[in-house]
Amino acid sequence: MSKNSNSSSSGIGVLGLLGVAFVILKLCNVITWSWWWVTLPFWGGLAIILVVFLVILLIKMLT
Repeated sequence: MSKNSNSSSSGIGVLGLLGVAFVILKLCNVITWSWWWVTLPFWGGLAIILVVFLVILLIKMLT
């Protein structure tokens, strides 16, 4: 018997779900945050990846 354990996960993810929740709360006037803070979960992950990449690049350039 062969087991085929190919599993692919395609979903909204935690940050996406949090971002959607923030947008809904903002549109319903539940929160009064700036739109920058409301959309942070959508672009925050990319910002973290870029910062890590820049730190690694800086370390390699200094050594």
